[in-house]
Amino acid sequence: MRDLIVVLGDQLDPAHALIADMDPEQDRVWMAEVDDEATHVWSHKARLVLFLSAMRHFRDDLDRPLIYHELGAHPDLAAALAADLTQHQPQRVRLLKPGDWRVEQSIEQTCRDAGIELVVDDDPHFICSLADFEAWADGRKRFLLEDFYRWLRKRTGILMRNREPAGGRWNYDEDNRASFGRGGPGKLPPRQRFDPDATTQSVIDLVEARWPDHPGELADFDWPVTPAQAQQALDDFVEHRLAGFGAHQDAMWTDAAFLSHSTLSAALNLKLIDPRSVMDAAVQAWESGHAPINAVEGFVRQILGWREYVRGLYWRDMPQWLDENRLDAQEALPPMYWTGQTEMQCMQQAVGQTLRYGYAHHIQRLMITGLFGLLLGVRPREVHAWYLAIYVDAVEWVELPNTLGMSQHADGGRMASKPYVASGQYVKRMSNYCDGCRYDPGDATTDQACPMTTLYWDFLARHEDRFADHRRMRFQYRHYARKNSGERAAISRRANTVRKLARDGQL
Repeated sequence: MRDLIVVLGDQLDPAHALIADMDPEQDRVWMAEVDDEATHVWSHKARLVLFLSAMRHFRDDLDRPLIYHELGAHPDLAAALAADLTQHQPQRVRLLKPGDWRVEQSIEQTCRDAGIELVVDDDPHFICSLADFEAWADGRKRFLLEDFYRWLRKRTGILMRNREPAGGRWNYDEDNRASFGRGGPGKLPPRQRFDPDATTQSVIDLVEARWPDHPGELADFDWPVTPAQAQQALDDFVEHRLAGFGAHQDAMWTDAAFLSHSTLSAALNLKLIDPRSVMDAAVQAWESGHAPINAVEGFVRQILGWREYVRGLYWRDMPQWLDENRLDAQEALPPMYWTGQTEMQCMQQAVGQTLRYGYAHHIQRLMITGLFGLLLGVRPREVHAWYLAIYVDAVEWVELPNTLGMSQHADGGRMASKPYVASGQYVKRMSNYCDGCRYDPGDATTDQACPMTTLYWDFLARHEDRFADHRRMRFQYRHYARKNSGERAAISRRANTVRKLARDGQL
């Protein structure tokens, strides 16, 4: 055998670059399902079904020679690969850059131990190569998304007109932060469902039998697991929901899990669909008058900007990023993250839909579950493990920067210049979660005080030395400065009570 081409569970691109280049007479594709990838974090059942079903569909559609191990043959990737390197003795192992530093380290060590050359190519599924990202980052003290995004738009010409931003502005964020108001989102077109076929149903049965105690539900599993389904999901989004995505992309509403969001992140991260085709479809919708520029620019920003940006940062700052905890957060992750059992309506909604679908949109992740963990002072690595486990689209290259950098400020501001902190008043403004909640977002000190509000003021107090003079937090600290010593003491006492109630699962 010449080349053993390793394809990982998040590399299911039908135009996989190494497979397209292989010689079927001399080379073999290699894939393995292993228990360790399902259990190194306590993965949501829907995440397990998505990865395993998509891998099996990829296997069944592949017309090239393949070595494929189903669950149970080997405990982890290293053991599975080592056994086949011994048996088949390929001249080389070839691999596209993995989405997880841990996995790459494991494969590198396995090949070293076997004395077989490993060749790792950058993943062309991404638009900015890691070398190009390094060239962009070289010499910069801060790595601002906006700088990177504009650089990449100029470089690719996406949403550009004669080197100027299409529509006249680079950024439509100000137009995209509206709440729904008292009337709510109204009747929205439902996203397309993909009922389990025989392959997916067999995986559902397997996951329920093998990992019955893992979190999450499978009754509503309907994620796309093939490239054809991913394309249908894109077409459905562009036709029915893209136009409404922009203005209300940050808004939340009770029992409305998907709203106008594309829900394409899982298909993109498993490489079932190419990001260029996704953006092309959105831009075409604007050019044809089907969707407004603020919606299309906001959507393109998520893919061309944020997605490429966090991947570059991940590989630049691993593995040290994993252990950073610059705010010295030492609380354990409260049990409500795994159960959704809390009287906080916002957490109940965000965690509840996450357990049901394996999905929450970006503001629910950043400004509900992430915000509460940050304000409570949960150890960042525990928050990271939860996000990696619980969302169907979670692969570490995208999950870790969003959690440790953006959400938890564990890197001290290398990625986000200030921590994303807000009180319960933000939740009230952007959702209807506070309606009927037993906690009052305007109260910080009594038994009815919203835990978000109490912990927000407590966060400002605990980190006053670090952030009081921060130019982007002066407004918040001016409000905090108006509180007298009695109010500050009451906030501190209530914050300690909130932490105990959270630990005891009684909040």
